[in-house]
Amino acid sequence: MQTTAIPPGPTEGFDIGGSEESLGRLRDYFARFGDVYRVFAPARGVYNYIINNPEDIKRVLLSNHRNYTKGDGMDRVKILLGNGIMTSEGDLWRRQRRMMQPSFHRRVIDQFARLIGEVNDKYAERWAAAAARGEPVNISSDSSELTLEIVLRSIFGSDLERLEQMMGVNPFEVVAKHSNRDLKFAFQFRSLGRLVGELIQRRRNETTEHFDFLAMLIATRDRDTDQPMSDKEMTDEVLTLIVAGHETTAAALTWTWYLVGTHPKAAEALQAEADASSDEGSLRLDAAESLSFTHQVLQESLRLYPPGWLLSRRAIEADELGGFPIAPRTDVLISPYMLHRHPQFWSEPEEFRPERFAGADAEERHRFAYIPFAVGPRHCIGENLAMFEMLVHMRTMTRRFRLTRATDDPIEFEAQINLRPRSNLMMTVIPRC
Repeated sequence: MQTTAIPPGPTEGFDIGGSEESLGRLRDYFARFGDVYRVFAPARGVYNYIINNPEDIKRVLLSNHRNYTKGDGMDRVKILLGNGIMTSEGDLWRRQRRMMQPSFHRRVIDQFARLIGEVNDKYAERWAAAAARGEPVNISSDSSELTLEIVLRSIFGSDLERLEQMMGVNPFEVVAKHSNRDLKFAFQFRSLGRLVGELIQRRRNETTEHFDFLAMLIATRDRDTDQPMSDKEMTDEVLTLIVAGHETTAAALTWTWYLVGTHPKAAEALQAEADASSDEGSLRLDAAESLSFTHQVLQESLRLYPPGWLLSRRAIEADELGGFPIAPRTDVLISPYMLHRHPQFWSEPEEFRPERFAGADAEERHRFAYIPFAVGPRHCIGENLAMFEMLVHMRTMTRRFRLTRATDDPIEFEAQINLRPRSNLMMTVIPRC
């Protein structure tokens, strides 16, 4: 095996992830150079290595993950989120992840069923009113507002309503209203940290019992020292949960409606499955997960349009990937968007085929060919909650409505922190009864 060879790559430099051209470049580079290549990044004056083979991805994210830290771009995210589990490293990350993990256990997530159902019912009424007026629905903004309401209520519980009454407005609505994740937004969002800190102090000094993520974070203790999180650590985790728990789910729902709205047979199958489900009370986690075709549709949507379209890791010590040496401090980029279209692991990769997530196709596929929530120790802690939200949403809405695109305008990508449509997705909502 060659250990001194240099992988292929373009002669021109390009900062992947720093430009709207990134997805097009990744497609071009993969077609030209294959599973491992390098691209000179002018902004840092170094070469980034891009890997597309599931075995190499497994090594970076799982089997040799201790040799990799978060890579290029994390400094900008830290301005926004501080040292939450999305950005922290080493002992701090391991401690925080361990303390937070029980809050995302299945039996805890199941207790949010009523909340998730109530919010979706509220938006179903909004869609019914729009349909009665003959107006299209802005799926992009509604998905953003709906998922934000769920995540805020799951974190703050009844205190969210108290804050809204006290301030006359939801102080966190900037997350859904301000789409650009620039320094202006970072400043506005970080200023909410003071409000979160005050709420933490208020909770610590009261005896009222709450069931929400904030109450769980306050109650948790480090298993080695029996110490709680500091207020600063908890504030960073709360802000991380707000952003991470809202944006990716909102983008995923938007893409799912786009695909369902352009594939009538899938829409009919979704409706049939939703109609066959029980309508007694809130949909619980087990019942939601039994919606097999709905789950496949969401999985296929996440395959084609993974919100987290680019992952970055930085090597600590030397390594070898795809037969090529990786020097210390080399940034290694992984694009789920490209991996999910790898022709060696996906038949007809550009086609929307939910059934590929059932039967032999799903059983035989390489485990690391599909990573919408990442994999390994740093996989998304909220994966089960996000899927629960999306399953409930799709079932609630497809029981009541049929959605079609309001225009034939082509969809353009906005590949920034998350992958989402550049312009709002407008859809016509048709009541089914």
